[in-house]
Amino acid sequence: MAEPGEQLPEEVLALIFCYLPLPDRAAAARVCRAWAAAATCSAVWHNISISCDSERKSLLSPYLSSGLDHVRNLGLQFEPSREPSRREATELLRTLAGRSPGLRGLRLECRGEKPLFDAGRDVLDAVRALCRDARALRHLNLRRLPFTLDDALVLQVSRGCPELRSLYLDNDTLVGSVGPYSVLELLEACPHLHSLGLHLASLSRPALETLAAPDRAPLELLALRGACPEDARAPPLPDEAWAALRRRHPGLAVELELEPILSGESVTRVLQPAVPVAVLRFSLSGDTVGPLRFASRHYATTLRLLEVRAAASPQLDAALEELAARCAGLQEVHCFCLVRPSVLRAFLAHCPRLRSYTLKLTRAPHPWRPTLVA
Repeated sequence: MAEPGEQLPEEVLALIFCYLPLPDRAAAARVCRAWAAAATCSAVWHNISISCDSERKSLLSPYLSSGLDHVRNLGLQFEPSREPSRREATELLRTLAGRSPGLRGLRLECRGEKPLFDAGRDVLDAVRALCRDARALRHLNLRRLPFTLDDALVLQVSRGCPELRSLYLDNDTLVGSVGPYSVLELLEACPHLHSLGLHLASLSRPALETLAAPDRAPLELLALRGACPEDARAPPLPDEAWAALRRRHPGLAVELELEPILSGESVTRVLQPAVPVAVLRFSLSGDTVGPLRFASRHYATTLRLLEVRAAASPQLDAALEELAARCAGLQEVHCFCLVRPSVLRAFLAHCPRLRSYTLKLTRAPHPWRPTLVA
């Protein structure tokens, strides 16, 4: 504790200011010279989250502008259905473009109401401008943007961000417009990628072969989402290509998120035995029991998280019990329908690493909260 009249060291003040919202940081900078020095030092700005809703009046103020050169990892939230919020997010992204040494991580997140179908072009144009020469950028997360991403964006990223380590394009969109050829160019231009999120339609056998090349950096995570018509029509990827990728990257974890747009035939094409599925999320309009039984047979050693949205049935309960008996490494299971007590007992008995579960035995108001395992 500092004595009355004694000033806290600048590094302690900077640590405190890191936890303050942006308007409060700006206010702190106006208190005195010592606080201004701490509030504007580079450490305060390295990792920052900005909301274009609650902090609109402070955006691009002299305080913010003076700190942008120090920003390394930025989380930016905005409401796309509100024009002022979207405009300020766009302006901030364009202001960051070309800054030296530049961003290392960028995560964009839309909040509030879903935008119109053709919304987001201004935001995506700003992202392209930022990525035109972002050689310091290591991480780009666009999965919380509900806009239609396209080949032009991916090609811009591949040409302007050669040091990229992670890229997430598996967003919530009605149209999949990122083609396999642009992803292939991305992989060839960014050899250090270790985490990649895509829609199923964006992945191809040549991409798997490129990822399995002996000179590539170890691939840690491949997140795949089937949520739009293009994903439902995507051609199957041969099991031998997955097997080769798994041999090249034994630590690879695959996340699969399969939504109602996929038919039973499409799901069968996606679920290949050699895929090292660690996270599996089902929300299917057709058969869920068959895919669950497939997962229990082929992903028993890799599956760590399961999420199921389906109609309750005795067949589903039996499939869940079978999966619990086979997948001893499971850490989370969340089933958003009622299950019989034997399902809960099976997971508690056979899954010693279970950390949380959502397995309701009786009706309860939504939203359902997971139960933590002591």
